Amino acid sequence: MIELENVAKTFTLHAQGGKRIAVIRGAGFTVAPGECVALTGPSGAGKSTLMRMIWGNYLAEGGRIAVCGQEVSGADPRAVLNLRRTAMGYVSQFLRVTPRTPTLTVVAEPLMAQGASREAAEARARDLLSRLNVPEALWELSPMTFSGGEQQRVNIARGFVARRKALLLDEPTASLDPMNRAVVLGLIEEAKEGGAAVLGIFHDAAARAQVCDREVDVGAFAPGAPGAAA
Repeated sequence: MIELENVAKTFTLHAQGGKRIAVIRGAGFTVAPGECVALTGPSGAGKSTLMRMIWGNYLAEGGRIAVCGQEVSGADPRAVLNLRRTAMGYVSQFLRVTPRTPTLTVVAEPLMAQGASREAAEARARDLLSRLNVPEALWELSPMTFSGGEQQRVNIARGFVARRKALLLDEPTASLDPMNRAVVLGLIEEAKEGGAAVLGIFHDAAARAQVCDREVDVGAFAPGAPGAAA
């Protein structure tokens, strides 16, 4: 469901005379339906960079990235946006929404974008917000006014509201209390049971052990690492 083959990424620092820093060389792995794979490695190894290349925010310098059989690397931006709408979800560490939009609408939007009625989408949103212990009194308020932990739970609800064939998770349990952490891990298990291919960054070792089927060490793709492309 998620395929990477010989992927490379170099950043150009335009503010520092165009200096180029190679971050990833020869990255290659797959994630199958119903599988959860963890990206591991030290801080700065390129885990989030890989995730953003799969999502289509960063361009790959070389190699091939495909999600659900559709090319992401080098694809037309409209095709990537359509893939996000129909098949690929991403839960980042930060909630980015239109100001003043009610929380219930923020969470329901991805499901409505797939063609669900507002009633059905809001019903699913209510269920997730309740499971994630976001007080009902907040649902008609903008999440921009919420605490960091509340925003993270809204972000998770939004990421899981629509069924996805591929799901990218960047630290989904960060900043969560034990009760809500358990809810999120349960949502990941449900997504796997539904056939989703899940790729995540989990610094929480216990969470990683509970939901991940295997790990990919991103440090192995650092320039100069044994086996990395030159």
